[in-house]
Amino acid sequence: MQHNPTFFRKIFITPFLDFIHDSKAVGIILLACTAISLFLANTSFAAAYFSAINIEIPSLPVDAIHLPHTLLHWINDGLMAIFFFLAGMEIKREVIKGELSSFSQAILPVVAAIGGMVVPAIIFFFINKGTAFTNGWGIPMATDIAFSLGIAALLGSRVSLGLKIFLTALAIIDDLGAILAIAIFYSASIHWLYLGISAIIMVLLFLLMRFKIFNIVTLLLAILLWYCFYNSGIHATIAGVIVALFIPIDKLAKLEHALHTPVNFIIIPIFALANTAILVPGDIAGAISTTLCVGIVAGLVIGKPLGIFTACFITVKCKWGTLPANTSWRHIIGAGLLAGIGFTMSIFISTLAFKNAATIDIAKISALLGSFLCILFGIIWLRFFCKPLTA
Repeated sequence: MQHNPTFFRKIFITPFLDFIHDSKAVGIILLACTAISLFLANTSFAAAYFSAINIEIPSLPVDAIHLPHTLLHWINDGLMAIFFFLAGMEIKREVIKGELSSFSQAILPVVAAIGGMVVPAIIFFFINKGTAFTNGWGIPMATDIAFSLGIAALLGSRVSLGLKIFLTALAIIDDLGAILAIAIFYSASIHWLYLGISAIIMVLLFLLMRFKIFNIVTLLLAILLWYCFYNSGIHATIAGVIVALFIPIDKLAKLEHALHTPVNFIIIPIFALANTAILVPGDIAGAISTTLCVGIVAGLVIGKPLGIFTACFITVKCKWGTLPANTSWRHIIGAGLLAGIGFTMSIFISTLAFKNAATIDIAKISALLGSFLCILFGIIWLRFFCKPLTA
């Protein structure tokens, strides 16, 4: 039987390519991966699934070389460094020639992001003050860029181009804040020798950038920097952001384009599959009634929109900035709800904030619940309470 290449492409290849280039695709895949992971973790497949995630990865036969030792560690410390590398390049591009390149452009999303990080952290802290959960204050700070923009895309004209740009810039700055929080507050004790070597590597990367050199040496230094950060006590994923800052300007677009698809459709789904393998407790009512869950959900659902709206209101009333084009105050509330979709970053910080597996599971369930409520409320608010706007 003879195969028709045109027919095969029309039936399989073209729909697949159309899907991965759709802004809604990442959100759909993340939801699917989460559902699969939760199913496997709470059925007869659980033992095999957890064993696969925590399988020991053989290290090099040298005691002095310390590397991640399980599949989960390689995902969270290794693959996520590539995710942060892409995020770092997006931050650099926006600062140099994008939405954050001037004071007038940057001020509103910057203060909005700060408000959207500080208020959720304060709400969480006061709900959990004096408990064993206070270290989780960073969990409701985070915004998931892919998910929030994916939901915004679903709403069509309800979200104007100006509001999408505002939400994108806010989420990027929010990611930078989460990265700084991880580096400063969620890292282990510092090993200064490795940190000193890291500083030397950063100087070398700066010199390569200064002379517009980008080759295999850059890659080797990037890997070495990741290794030094991994052993320094500062979370290894920070290396991804730092390397991104030393990428020559003329290489950013090409690298972002090359990494966009593998990060969004391989790395983030793998992260979701591995980190949402949550064993739902028998007493689910008891778990979601803990101050940990209440703090995370309240931080995401109430703290995010409240912090973002308040920061924007003060900034505009003081005439330091203006609302995005074709955007009302109701739209800012809607953007605040979409920014409350923490998902990837909230789950990631949950794994760093606590050591106890049961506590981590409750934190992850809470982050999923809070993110789901923000998706639901955000869609309802923007769909029924905000007029359609043209770009």
